[in-house]
Amino acid sequence: MRSFVVAVALSLVLGAAPVFAQTGQPAGQGQLQSPAAPTQPAAAQPPRPFPEGAKIAVVDIQRVASESNEGKASNAKAQALYQQKQTQLNDLNKKLQADQQKLQQGQSVMNEQARSQLERDIERQQKEIQRFSQDAQDEVQNLQGDLQDAFQRKLLPIIQQVVQERGIQVLLSRADAGIVWADPGLDLTADVIKRFDAASTAAPASGAAPTSTTPSTTAPAKPEPK
Repeated sequence: MRSFVVAVALSLVLGAAPVFAQTGQPAGQGQLQSPAAPTQPAAAQPPRPFPEGAKIAVVDIQRVASESNEGKASNAKAQALYQQKQTQLNDLNKKLQADQQKLQQGQSVMNEQARSQLERDIERQQKEIQRFSQDAQDEVQNLQGDLQDAFQRKLLPIIQQVVQERGIQVLLSRADAGIVWADPGLDLTADVIKRFDAASTAAPASGAAPTSTTPSTTAPAKPEPK
């Protein structure tokens, strides 16, 4: 079960990696494809009691990634880096577009030396944009991989706790198991999200050093007689 849950979590936490456009197209068209937002699950059904004695359950990992605090935080970090790189790429493209327009409009008035220099500048900028696009794509993909690994490490123990408490022998992924119908009470997603959020909230506090609010009652040491 452990390896199966790992594969599902990795495929659903952050969606597809963004694609950074290369520069073999007109200036201004180099755009980044935003990291795919988690698919919004269908409206949750009213909670149903877990069937007594059931040994099989289901969980919606994509819903956990979309609704849990950890999943939201991971997607926010990926989107923030994407927006930063998109802004930088837009600035580079604006400069390139301005120089291309300058070259086009000044063909009849620019001397050969100025025109050649501007053409070289445009070619240099195109190469820089191409390098920037590849580097940015690698940076965002690396961040996504780190976020997915961290999400997985935190989620798996939570799922294992819920499964052990319920006495579950088989846990299926709602999105990947080909389930046509299942008793809504078998869905442990809400329990997993609740436990996951509670663990995320408690984790920072557990690492803080305890502070005492009780005044010290120890008397100060008396100086030794000379």
